[in-house]
Amino acid sequence: MSLNLKDIPRLKSITKEDFIKNFFRPQKPVVVEQFIEDWPAYTKWNLDYIKRIAGDKIVPLYDDRPVDYKDGFNEAHATMKMSEYIDLLQSEPTKYRIFLWNILKEVPELQNDFSFPDIGLKLMKKLPMLFFGGTDSHTFMHYDIDLANIFHFHFQGEKEIILFDQKQNDYLYKIPHSLITREDIDFSNPDFEKWPALKNVVGYKTTLTHGEMLYMPEGYWHYMKYETPGFSMSLRAIARHPKNLGKAIYNVFIMRNFDNLMRRLNGQKWIDWKNNQAILRTQAHIKNL
Repeated sequence: MSLNLKDIPRLKSITKEDFIKNFFRPQKPVVVEQFIEDWPAYTKWNLDYIKRIAGDKIVPLYDDRPVDYKDGFNEAHATMKMSEYIDLLQSEPTKYRIFLWNILKEVPELQNDFSFPDIGLKLMKKLPMLFFGGTDSHTFMHYDIDLANIFHFHFQGEKEIILFDQKQNDYLYKIPHSLITREDIDFSNPDFEKWPALKNVVGYKTTLTHGEMLYMPEGYWHYMKYETPGFSMSLRAIARHPKNLGKAIYNVFIMRNFDNLMRRLNGQKWIDWKNNQAILRTQAHIKNL
């Protein structure tokens, strides 16, 4: 048995009008296969190029260890020179990933290799972020704190992606006061005996290759697994739907601060309580079906 996942629609190209009508307004994901072929990045960007242009930069690294109460919000698990990290990616499988690496801040000249597309949404031009990973490294299933519209461009290799919309929350073993599901769920190969509610979810899947762009609508859950070493860049536009914009404001100014306070007051007990609540609340929803 496997998750109930539909293939994300794929298009060779797309106009601004078609994107707004068929994907942004109904909040549906899409992969556009030939969207950035006029960017210098399309031919230039690979791991060797990043190593050459940013090799001396010290980069934050993250692995798949469970959340610990002592960890700060998005606190790195290790650091390394970019050149050393890329050597590691290319030599052996590693759990270490880079995420939310602001290229405008770290390597401004990379801005010359891409442009902000006219896709019908106002993109946040100060927040182009890079994400790197090695073979079999993966993110936890999560959604972004600001529930932004995300345009995700992949470079080099292949990357498996699974998406769910917010309507699936009751079946995903969502951690309360957080943006993630239970971290011990393997969404590539889930154990349905241990996590029976996952039988009820309906989602999307795709595998991105070099130069392809994925649109992820506001608040979509996403799980990403690198089939081979590679990296991606995300551009984002603020949530436009009032309900999602309200959730984003709550997450940034209330939920995050409340969670950090409870970690300081209760330590690991708070993390353990949340993990247990994810199971109890999901089981309660299943009983009500």
